[in-house]
Amino acid sequence: MSGSRAIPRFLVAYLGAGLVMAGLDAVWLTLSNQAVYRANLGSILAPGFRPAPAVVFYLVYLIGVVVLAIRPWSTDRRLAGAAARGAILGLVAYATYDLTNQATLIVWSLKVTLLDLSWGTFLTTVASIAGLAATRLIKPR
Repeated sequence: MSGSRAIPRFLVAYLGAGLVMAGLDAVWLTLSNQAVYRANLGSILAPGFRPAPAVVFYLVYLIGVVVLAIRPWSTDRRLAGAAARGAILGLVAYATYDLTNQATLIVWSLKVTLLDLSWGTFLTTVASIAGLAATRLIKPR
């Protein structure tokens, strides 16, 4: 990440991926909350949404998306590469969460794990593509 172009590209990639990720995740969580999460994990869920931990998750996770999947300072700026790296990152990150929960909690659903793994892989893939595409909109200095 050297040179003056790396910082603006990093921020553009971060914001591009973040906007897409937040928008898609908001839709997914709104549509799936009752049918998937409340139906399968209701007894361990908080009664209401807690925005602070969610915001911290996105802020931290998006650093990983930009650094590990998008890499806007790299010479490899192919969308297919960002998509593949994003898919791997999403699968690994969401598997870490879901499989740890399945291994350690009394109440955890295999259905939730499978849906979450699929969603996390898809979401991170699309966010990675969007973040790299956003960097193509800025002109190098």
